[in-house]
Amino acid sequence: MRTDDLPPGLERSELRLQIADSVRSVCDRFDDAWWLEKERKAEFPHEFHAAMAEAGWLGITMPEEFGGAGLGVSDAALMMQTVANSAGAMAAASSIHINLFGPHPIVTHGTNEQKERFLPALVQGRDKVAFGVTEPDAGLDTTHISTRAVRQGRNYVVNGRKVWTSTAQEASKILLLTRTTPIEDCRKPTDGMTLFYTDFDRRHIEATPIEKHGRAAVDSNSTFIDGLVVPVEDRIGEEGDGFRLLLDSLNPERILIAAEAIGVGRRALAKAVGYANERVVFGRPIGINQSIQHPLAQSWMALESADLMVWHAARLYDAGLPCGAEANSAKFLGADAAFEACDRAVRTHGGMGYSKEFHVERYLREVMLTRIAPVSRELIMCFVAERVLGLPKSY
Repeated sequence: MRTDDLPPGLERSELRLQIADSVRSVCDRFDDAWWLEKERKAEFPHEFHAAMAEAGWLGITMPEEFGGAGLGVSDAALMMQTVANSAGAMAAASSIHINLFGPHPIVTHGTNEQKERFLPALVQGRDKVAFGVTEPDAGLDTTHISTRAVRQGRNYVVNGRKVWTSTAQEASKILLLTRTTPIEDCRKPTDGMTLFYTDFDRRHIEATPIEKHGRAAVDSNSTFIDGLVVPVEDRIGEEGDGFRLLLDSLNPERILIAAEAIGVGRRALAKAVGYANERVVFGRPIGINQSIQHPLAQSWMALESADLMVWHAARLYDAGLPCGAEANSAKFLGADAAFEACDRAVRTHGGMGYSKEFHVERYLREVMLTRIAPVSRELIMCFVAERVLGLPKSY
């Protein structure tokens, strides 16, 4: 993305130009070689996280009275697309992503005391938060989580396990979804779940890193919770209302993931175009061949089209209008377009695309995640079929 311009679907303003310029200036301090080294060492990018905190970007969606900027999802998506379009790709985005959607239940449903206690440390980068929702036996069927919180006086005692808990190796806090009432005792499957934001107490939480395909610089973990004591003051909202509170963050997360994927796809596409113009075979640049040109042109069109859906969904969300179909569609289209762009970038580079030296293979491995998480392509299609087209529920 050029910082003297903004995405065509996003309303132009001086503030947004400043966001793009400022975020880009931070990201440009960390080049491809720096991020490759972080991946090789499987080392969290603390310096990048600190630089973004120092520049004030970790609180872009937080209320101003707690040190944030109080901006909307459109502005946050612009910021995250700019981050993902940098050398850090999805690793850079993932290192700060949870700050923008994870604490949203605190912002919308927390007490003033909780906001004062929790939000400034997140904005300043003093706290890092892990997202404890997904479980190995429940997956996307969140209603069937088994992590249990039992009330004992002024505390809850939590036991259970989570999986794919990002940043758990660095986290000082955890946003934790639990069951306080067994599902069989609930009127609806979505009842009986309670949300907490509490200390990541390593005496009672064990996080084991998962070796994975990409994004090694940002850890994902299997997490075991044994006798974690959580004060009632760390409960967000009312007991049994956790699932509803969590839903508030789902559409913004899908919009942000879509924006990030497109950012990575555009970076990969730019690398491919540069290589196609420079690489000479049989006495002429390979970019002169339609077999190279056409796939890259197709990726440009797909990325731009998906991007329009991102800003449409973000505009609806910021206006307080329903945007479930649009947010899910943006995530679906953006992830697919970005994956194709990264794949084509690797193939445009030929054998060198398989080499870490040219970085496009890293972009491909990282962007693959956006097709899987936080919701699969298949469930998005089920959602659109049921909620938009009026077809019977299939699961």
